[in-house]
Amino acid sequence: MSKIVKIAIALIVCLVVGYSASIVTRPSVESWYPTIIKPSFNPPNWIFMPVWTFLYILMAVAAGLVWDKIKEQTEEVKKALGFFLIQLTLNAIWSYLFFGLKNPMLALIEIAILWLMIYETYLKFIKINKIAGYLLIPYLAWVSFAAVLNASIWWLNK
Repeated sequence: MSKIVKIAIALIVCLVVGYSASIVTRPSVESWYPTIIKPSFNPPNWIFMPVWTFLYILMAVAAGLVWDKIKEQTEEVKKALGFFLIQLTLNAIWSYLFFGLKNPMLALIEIAILWLMIYETYLKFIKINKIAGYLLIPYLAWVSFAAVLNASIWWLNK
């Protein structure tokens, strides 16, 4: 399988996860989310979809680049992709906890675990393919911001 096919498969997986999270998110963004207190640095709602789409593309390219090294570093690649799938699953779960259950505190605990899993994925990816590791940095930065935003929303609405 070529590198491009691997990246394309990773992209489909990432976008499906993102879309599934949006199904849970969308109703709350229209009903519950506007009613809660948000910090002054809360971005406008329209920014989230393009940012997440861009991040899912970067994540997919990173995963595809790592997957492409499977013949050279089989065990390391399997572990790295395992962490990738764990963090991707946690990414979707956060939307369910925050928007589906409307539980910022539980979502805050989960996003801390998500951040750690992204960081571990970054550490594993960078050892296999430096570019793949670097491609996760914007994702790690955005989730760091999202964690601060999540914490602020929890604090303001407790």
